[in-house]
Amino acid sequence: MECKGVRTLMLVLMMVTCSLQQTPAKKKPVRKEKDAAIEELQRQINDIVQDLDRLKEEQALQRVCLKGTKINGKCVLADPVKKSYHTASEDCNALGGYLAAPSSAEENDQLTKYIQQSVGPAEQVWLGVNDMVTEGTWANQSGDSISYKNWDTSSSRSRQPDGGTSQNCAVLSVAAQGKWSDEKCRDENPSVCQFNIV
Repeated sequence: MECKGVRTLMLVLMMVTCSLQQTPAKKKPVRKEKDAAIEELQRQINDIVQDLDRLKEEQALQRVCLKGTKINGKCVLADPVKKSYHTASEDCNALGGYLAAPSSAEENDQLTKYIQQSVGPAEQVWLGVNDMVTEGTWANQSGDSISYKNWDTSSSRSRQPDGGTSQNCAVLSVAAQGKWSDEKCRDENPSVCQFNIV
């Protein structure tokens, strides 16, 4: 009889052991909760990093605006170093901006005054305007066709733009009261970078 009781006890113990081995389901929800918590923390960290990057960008933009000037919701910063159009464009891009492209007569006038003060009264600067893609179709650096143009059409110079396929990059001339002309892109001129204020 003792043998039967031991067998029964052994059988019960084996069943309990099997039962315990088959029911680790209670641990899975804990694991899922941990995974969800980790994912939430990672999302929060990503949000903080994005906020920090945005704040750094805004701070850098404020420094640019302090060095340069604000014109119609944009910061502009003159670079008096003479460079080719492409080098000037790449340098602006590296700073997070692009070559300035006035979109109205008022903006062009303000830009002209700023250039006169910061670069000089006899200078001309690269604009972010070119017709490299299609001759005669002047576009900004994003490739969008421009609606505002201020070409020099005075009789003292030939009517601008006049360079054909050899002159594909636009400059703003302070000496010509902010009028534009087309020049060879490899010529070297000062430039003005433009940064949109967010």
